Amino acid sequence: MSHITTELNNQCLTIIINRTDKKNALTRDMYQDMADALYDIKDDGNTKVVIIKGAGDCFTAGNDISDFAEQPQNAQVSETAAFMRVLAECKVPVIAQVHGMAVGIGTTLLLHCDFVYATPDTRFVLPFINLGLVPEYASSYLLPKVAGHIKAAEWLMLGEPFTAEDAYQFGLLTKIVAGADIEECVASTARQLVAKPSFSLTQTKALMKGEGERVTQQMNEEFDIFLEALSTPAAKEAFDAFLKKRPINPEKFK
Repeated sequence: MSHITTELNNQCLTIIINRTDKKNALTRDMYQDMADALYDIKDDGNTKVVIIKGAGDCFTAGNDISDFAEQPQNAQVSETAAFMRVLAECKVPVIAQVHGMAVGIGTTLLLHCDFVYATPDTRFVLPFINLGLVPEYASSYLLPKVAGHIKAAEWLMLGEPFTAEDAYQFGLLTKIVAGADIEECVASTARQLVAKPSFSLTQTKALMKGEGERVTQQMNEEFDIFLEALSTPAAKEAFDAFLKKRPINPEKFK
């Protein structure tokens, strides 16, 4: 059973993260399914908008740590990278519809979207440092550009949750929308985008995303350091503590 549902209607691809019993935590297969969905519309000449959202009570709890830990070393990275790279290179506008939790990559991926709508109760967190890891997929480059170095340092170096209001104030969100209204708000934006001329729409996005090479370079640099971080004592301790549901040993977390 796939935990990724896709719908293609009226020139709009909707990708739904649908693993509600696990707070939409993402596995290797889910990343690959999302990557495949984006690859399928890459040059179809018809799809004009992509929507990404989560089913149930949250957007996503981030990576499924158990799935990550059970794989051979670095095995999960290729599927995650496939999704994030095709998302970053997506030629048509991408809308994120966010509610509940947006943990780890659930926040990182928003930096590669064009419109981000979130409900007032949404909580975001970039917890990589608390796992002995480093930022991913150009977030160490894009987040300071969006929010400024000072706020990005708070979010990336402390790894504490922040609110939808904070995210909106510092440029991570297009708008905060009541839970009862967010579905229609996103649908309305999608309809407006679909009504625009295709050439102008894709070229406007391309012009705004003119730093593609710099973003790719940062992704590659982060990727190398991320893999190195996975083998450090701090990361091994953090993962083991999480899986065994025990406190972190501070002596190993230095």
